[in-house]
Amino acid sequence: MTAEPDGPEDRLRRLTTIWSRALFPVTSTSLTRAEFEEQLLPLVRRLSELLRARSFDAEAAKAVGAALVGAHCTDPEALTRTLDCVDAYLVLYCGADGPQDELRMRSSRLQHAMAAGYAQALRERTLAEQEAIAQAALQAQGVVAQALHASEARFRAVFEGAAIGVGIADLDGNVLQVNEALLRMFGLSEQTVRGRRVQDWVHPEDAPQTWRLYDELVRGEREHYHLEKAFNRPDGTVLWTNLTVSLLRDADGSPQYQLALMEDTTERRLLNLRLRYEATHDALTGLPNRTLFFERLEKALNAGEGQRFGLCYLDLDGFKTINDSLGHAAGDRLLVEVADRLQSCATAPGEMVARLGGDEFVALTTGPGTEREVDELAERIMHALVTPISIDGRDLLVRGSLGIVEGPAGERTAAEVLRSADITMYRAKSAGGNRFELADPEADARAITRHGLTTALPTALERGEFFIEYQPLVHLGDGSVRGAEALVRWLHPQHGVLGPDRFIPLAEHTGLIVPLGRWVLEESIRQARAWRERHGDQSAAGPLRINVNLSPCQLSHPGLVQETVDILERAGVAPDALCLEVTESALIGADDDLLKPLRRLAEMGVDIALDDFGTGYSNLANLRRLPVSILKLDRSFTQGMQQFPADPVDLKIVEGIVTLAHSLDLAVTVEGVETGAQAEQLRILGCDTAQGWYYARPGPPERLHDLALVDATG
Repeated sequence: MTAEPDGPEDRLRRLTTIWSRALFPVTSTSLTRAEFEEQLLPLVRRLSELLRARSFDAEAAKAVGAALVGAHCTDPEALTRTLDCVDAYLVLYCGADGPQDELRMRSSRLQHAMAAGYAQALRERTLAEQEAIAQAALQAQGVVAQALHASEARFRAVFEGAAIGVGIADLDGNVLQVNEALLRMFGLSEQTVRGRRVQDWVHPEDAPQTWRLYDELVRGEREHYHLEKAFNRPDGTVLWTNLTVSLLRDADGSPQYQLALMEDTTERRLLNLRLRYEATHDALTGLPNRTLFFERLEKALNAGEGQRFGLCYLDLDGFKTINDSLGHAAGDRLLVEVADRLQSCATAPGEMVARLGGDEFVALTTGPGTEREVDELAERIMHALVTPISIDGRDLLVRGSLGIVEGPAGERTAAEVLRSADITMYRAKSAGGNRFELADPEADARAITRHGLTTALPTALERGEFFIEYQPLVHLGDGSVRGAEALVRWLHPQHGVLGPDRFIPLAEHTGLIVPLGRWVLEESIRQARAWRERHGDQSAAGPLRINVNLSPCQLSHPGLVQETVDILERAGVAPDALCLEVTESALIGADDDLLKPLRRLAEMGVDIALDDFGTGYSNLANLRRLPVSILKLDRSFTQGMQQFPADPVDLKIVEGIVTLAHSLDLAVTVEGVETGAQAEQLRILGCDTAQGWYYARPGPPERLHDLALVDATG
């Protein structure tokens, strides 16, 4: 089966051709370039699969790097050309249809793994060569005199032909012999090297144990050692090597020479440093990224007794608006400018700025006096954002919300510190933004609890953890029970029974209020039917009615009317058995589209009650256009009636509202009735129905049935 023109197979072969042209000139192989290209094709296919795989397979990428060594691509230039080719063309030819940022990050990780696999395979090959050289050296000393010439010839062949640097010195450190590979690595002549002593090659970056191991070896206390060591070249550059030094003994076992084997790792080290930088720094701003920030934060938190840390967590206010209006390119330039300003704020020792992602930045300060330093750092950050940023000829005013966490090292983990800073930042944003707040353990605990409740809401509904209590609605004229308000509760496994004020706002925020409200409506209608079947029409006022609260999110849900009709029909309950309560604040300034579902329900016979009336500062003239039949007066107007004599101002206000409502053919229900004097005063003022602890607290449906039955029988 042949690939379509410019299909995946064509792109793979073009990438293979580019790679082979770059790699073939520095490869020691007897193959032709066409044969070498066919040898690379399976490796390209494997890289393409790894680039687009769902999960990153580091071992498979290492195998690709190791395969290059197996193909005799051992010249130091071979790895550099390979990685340059992969970096420039892999995403272009094998990931054109995918998310480019993710693919480039995956490509960078593939390069890192390939380099590691290449280095490991080359090291294994080098060690094999080292073993061969060591064996040859030992054999050259240990053979009998008749075979000495042949043994020395074999050793010389291995010595001169090795790809790694080899040097021999006496136990005083005088260099006796070196091969060509070592001379090329140092850029020196043989005469210059032979005049040196091993002890002259001290380097500032030598590991602490370097010369201790050397002394142990020349004293005969150690047979060999291996470490990474740097050397200064004559041109001022640094040569990094994997150095293995072995002790050579004579026939009697006495120490005689030292043999050094050096593998040039300079290019590999520079590559690792580059890959390390790319893995720990943000590609857009150049700031340290989340990975490096967490490393520094964990180091600060483990600094020991007496050390402290301060953390500022910054989120730009309104950044999404800039992205949506001016485009992501303008948003990126804005982030770069913000990053530069933040970087200028953290220049003292122990301070750093990092970008966590999006428009979120963090600044860290460490040391014994961070209580004062973190406040000063926050002030500098806020001041740095005052000056507008010019993007495409527009001066953009940038503001930010900042959360500050400060404390001693060793008490919290990095994740806990960052979570506290994040919570504090959102507290600053909720307070209006363009400000900073200090972390508060109590506020953190509340936020964590809210988050836990939010995440538990969906499964709580599935597990049936919600239940409904009912508070009776009593007619003030004859004291009969006319219905009840359904009040949902949550029986939480850890926190016990939670009232609606604890979880309804969370359900509103997450959208779960729609299925939760539907469940409450279904359960309440089912209960209303059960009451009517048990109670019948024993009351002269008619059957009991159920009041169900309707949230703003439910009000705007397109399926509200149809779902309500379906629930009523399935339960076999008439619409006049239902009253939907909508808060006054939800209807302030409501347009006709928002009111249309309520009008349709009202036309069907469902009562609509305006809940918390008097708290929304609405225009009273709007009552004429709202499809409501009941006003529920907020309890704040009637609290003054709990004492005798009642507050005359409250009496006048309630009297005026009742007169207005009745003139508009609206019934009036009062909430929060707690005393008999209060109930009597409201009856005299003409209120129609009331609810409150004076009559009954919210409870199970059976209690309401008993109350209604008592009213019906006298």
